[in-house]
Amino acid sequence: MNSKDVILAIDEGTSGTRAAVVDASGHVSCMQYATLQVNSPHAGIVEQDANTILDKTLHVCRSTIAQAQHNGLRIVGLGITTQRATAVLWDKHTGQALVPAMVWQDTRYTAELACLAKDWDDRLLQTAGRPCGVRSPYLWAVHHLRDTPAVAHAFERESLMFGTVDTWLLWNLSEQRPHVTTPTNAVSANAYQLAEHAYYLDWLDALKFPHQLLPSLRQDADDFGRTRADLLGIDVPILASAGDQHAGAIGLGCLEREQAMCVHGTGSFVDLIVGNALPAQCVEHETTLTMVARRQHDVTHLSVETFVATTGSALNWLCDKLNWFDDAKQISALAAETDTSGGACFLPALTGLRVPCLEPDARACLSGISMATTRNQVAYAILEGIAHSVASCLECDEAVAGLTAGELIVGGGLSCSDVLLQIQANLSGIPIRRMAEADRASLRGIAYLAGSSGLLWDSLSEACATSKTETVFTPAMGADMRSLRRAQWHARVQSELRHAQARHDHSTGD
Repeated sequence: MNSKDVILAIDEGTSGTRAAVVDASGHVSCMQYATLQVNSPHAGIVEQDANTILDKTLHVCRSTIAQAQHNGLRIVGLGITTQRATAVLWDKHTGQALVPAMVWQDTRYTAELACLAKDWDDRLLQTAGRPCGVRSPYLWAVHHLRDTPAVAHAFERESLMFGTVDTWLLWNLSEQRPHVTTPTNAVSANAYQLAEHAYYLDWLDALKFPHQLLPSLRQDADDFGRTRADLLGIDVPILASAGDQHAGAIGLGCLEREQAMCVHGTGSFVDLIVGNALPAQCVEHETTLTMVARRQHDVTHLSVETFVATTGSALNWLCDKLNWFDDAKQISALAAETDTSGGACFLPALTGLRVPCLEPDARACLSGISMATTRNQVAYAILEGIAHSVASCLECDEAVAGLTAGELIVGGGLSCSDVLLQIQANLSGIPIRRMAEADRASLRGIAYLAGSSGLLWDSLSEACATSKTETVFTPAMGADMRSLRRAQWHARVQSELRHAQARHDHSTGD
């Protein structure tokens, strides 16, 4: 191994795509970033342009490669981490996406999936680790096969391709043009048998999804061919492909049972590692999902996960659409100037609630405002709402797994906010550990996975040992006050759930 050898890491997220290189010390450098637009033409519909995702990913990769080569670094491999359950349909002859990609936040098929839930929820929970839910990439594809002539025509000509964003990027970037996906991505699409490393074909048949469109299943650390030199200018092996939250967990050093982590991105995802055995599912926590944390060397490691769909995106909405603040950093800076919300409460449910139950009709709200409320207190309430939501996620994970986390390791963009993490520690009652370069955890983690079979490191544990702690935030709130604040939060959530039910009853005439 040369001291200047590095892994090229791609982190294609919902809000943006970035590339960087990671060296044997775990240091991330030469990072390039490009924003991505998310479109919501109607309530419940959330889409992106897959062709733009590819173009911008190629742009940041080329910039990173050029910078790395200028710095005398030698790229020896590639790892790709992506947003999960965002689906793409494309034509293999033209290489172009045929329709806008359905983003994982999409809820347009809630009613249709609800009709299937009675017959399928129990079977899906036991097999795939999750109920029918509110979105399905497979059902989305079936609708386009039926309703979109260009998709139907491509299917008839046997040129139609289907997959999630990992499938789309691997097909485009690999010289071998593999049509594949990996467990950490497939599990979020909700037709992956956790115990079998296979598709749940009975469920796909119920959705009327044609089997011939399925990407082949690989491991998260695997041989995905070599990069296309005509696109990237380099010829190196592609050695890892994983969902972004799971790459983030690896990058934060979360490998072992009882370790918990939260990655703050477009949404905030809280994962608790449970080991190799499936946890006992609990119907009271239907939105806590069993995930593949990673699959490597033919061994599957599992976690449970609960998430808040709109946290980082909620801050973007407040800044970009409402123009209340300049950016997320300003929200944090204003919140740091006070130690209270003054009774204000922000519920970050722009696409519905998942905790304590799945309610897509719930709405975000800012309540408890009076003439005395200050801008600083509103900023504090916004961050406090995110921290409350994360605390609820961790509680659900622990209940399903039957485990207790001793601390929460955090990464992602919002983890740079000291005030958010201190509020998080106060409301969770456990230490919050922020790792160095925490906002680059997904990049580091996918590089660890790609380079841990002898390329840069001899094992994943050796790679993760390079991660360093930056700061630990310890609880500074008493148990009684914590219980009071959490009870107030639960009451506010219940109020919104009642409003959601009332809106539903009104729209259906019940």
